[in-house]
Amino acid sequence: MTSNAQTMSTFEVENHVARVTLNRPAALNSLNPELRWELSQHFDEIERNDDIWVAVVTGAGDRAFSAGADLKHRARERDADAAQRAHWAKLAGETRSLIERWYFPKPLIARVNGFALGGGLEQALACDIIVAANHAEFGLPEPRRGLIAGSAGVHRLPRQIGLKPAMGYMLTGRHMSAERAYQLGLVNQVVPLDKLDAAVDEWVADILRCAPLAVRATKEAAMRGLDQPLAQAYYSPYEANRRRAQSEDAIEGPRAFAEKRTPNWKGR
Repeated sequence: MTSNAQTMSTFEVENHVARVTLNRPAALNSLNPELRWELSQHFDEIERNDDIWVAVVTGAGDRAFSAGADLKHRARERDADAAQRAHWAKLAGETRSLIERWYFPKPLIARVNGFALGGGLEQALACDIIVAANHAEFGLPEPRRGLIAGSAGVHRLPRQIGLKPAMGYMLTGRHMSAERAYQLGLVNQVVPLDKLDAAVDEWVADILRCAPLAVRATKEAAMRGLDQPLAQAYYSPYEANRRRAQSEDAIEGPRAFAEKRTPNWKGR
């Protein structure tokens, strides 16, 4: 297991699973420059570390996954001195948000333990699977603050739940319940809070039963294929699938099936 000593978030890796926790519960895990920078470092490590096969993203406490941008910090920015502004600018220059990692190679599960609003929902929208506690609420309330869900929320939400439902929520700033999010196809599973960890672990375990390179190839083909007409998507080559086809795991899978045993995946 590894962990970092940063105060805004925690990062752990064990048994091929990375767990990223936004750790500002008193501020509803809202996103300030320091937290955004730390998250960028974590996702860099998840991308480059071949021993990480799946990642779970969540927020500390039971009130919020993330309430979005830290608006109190934004208000303080107006009165910041030159040194503070330079510090924040440096962090921003070194930050690559999950929002803009359009083809993130590994599966991401959002463990939504409360409010997922604004930039918090945008983080969840960038994940592949969302498992939510039944008290969670989702929304893009930016227009109520004179803002816009500009971290791809205005683009991802219509693609994920359909235009009319998305416009209904985006133009009003309304929240949706976890159950409504499930009905709209935004959430994969809704459970009581005390069952949330077990539910997430079931998804993780099922992903780990699959060959990691096959999972990555599936994700790449699906996500890149969405940007193309069907026939073009079908005939397009995908680098992750080339790696899978040439891997030891591509031999191990059929062999294990024939020998009636559990595959021993190596991720290569």
